[in-house]
Amino acid sequence: MKRFVTLMLVAVMVLIVAACGPASPQGAQELAKELHVYNWSEYIDPEIYAEFEAEFGVKVIEDTFASNEDLLAKFQAGASGYDLIVPSDYMVNIMNQLGLLAELNYDNIPNFANIDERFRDPPYDPGNKVSVPYQWGTSGIGYDADVFEEPPDSWGYLFDPEMAAPYAGKISMLNDPREALGAALKYLGYSLNSNDAAQLEEAKQLLLQQKAWVATYDSEGFEDLLAAGETQLAHSWSGDIFMAAVEAPQLWYAIPKEGGVIWTDNLAIPKTANSQYTAEVFINYLLRPEVGAKVSNYTWYASPNEAATEFISQEITGEPAIYPPEDVMDRLEFIRDVGEATTLYDRIWTEIKSQ
Repeated sequence: MKRFVTLMLVAVMVLIVAACGPASPQGAQELAKELHVYNWSEYIDPEIYAEFEAEFGVKVIEDTFASNEDLLAKFQAGASGYDLIVPSDYMVNIMNQLGLLAELNYDNIPNFANIDERFRDPPYDPGNKVSVPYQWGTSGIGYDADVFEEPPDSWGYLFDPEMAAPYAGKISMLNDPREALGAALKYLGYSLNSNDAAQLEEAKQLLLQQKAWVATYDSEGFEDLLAAGETQLAHSWSGDIFMAAVEAPQLWYAIPKEGGVIWTDNLAIPKTANSQYTAEVFINYLLRPEVGAKVSNYTWYASPNEAATEFISQEITGEPAIYPPEDVMDRLEFIRDVGEATTLYDRIWTEIKSQ
């Protein structure tokens, strides 16, 4: 009888291991008790953390940042203790060049197979050596539809004196140098990755002129200001507006006709991580189809997880401002590392903010 019970226990354990699938192939490794995540604010359904803890016994602790530059500054200042971070595309390239990111062990991330081909082998991280795509979307204009009869589908609503002045004190801009300068550059007809000093000076003057109409530079609560009626136009990331629209249906979002930013935020592991293995197990968990869909259903951003598409709300997948048609996609640009011009961008942004 004891032998029968033992055999039954062995069978049960085999079933449990099989059910876990390839999520943790290196069974000899132990998961950490805690996973420290450095993320954008409101960028994951909190239930995902709780469900991961329930399944794996790992408590997830999250801190948040407001811009890629804040993220970089934190690590350049010697930050440690974070196991997982969420940099945007160009920042992955920068942090990798600085030697701040760990190379991923894909033996622990088999669910990477769920990623859409178009998001594999990106220019900012060839071979996805140090990053896995998490969410993608666009930067454009969030607005109060009760105020506008037609969507404000031009950067002119933020920069043109005749179009923007009527909304003086009711405009917010992202507190992000590449985003703000990128919007100005696109309005002027330039690439948002320009490293031409004259073009950047022109964008600087445009942003300085705009300051008379800007209520605030905000990357964390711009959608709340819009919902409360404190602003009417918000330079914004797509998903934040759509997520806020669930509670404030007067809000909506437009991709400017001049074009704008398409971006991918990514999951990456700092070299200073306490547990790279635990972080990789969590990445693999996020890449499960149902979990990936849960992220997008919460954030209202598009998912690079092709296997998750069938589980994402049709309100999201059918909305062209979230999944833009090809003619709109053609007018969008990824923010890229501008090399030595980064110093120029930073100097210009400091001058804009200080005046």
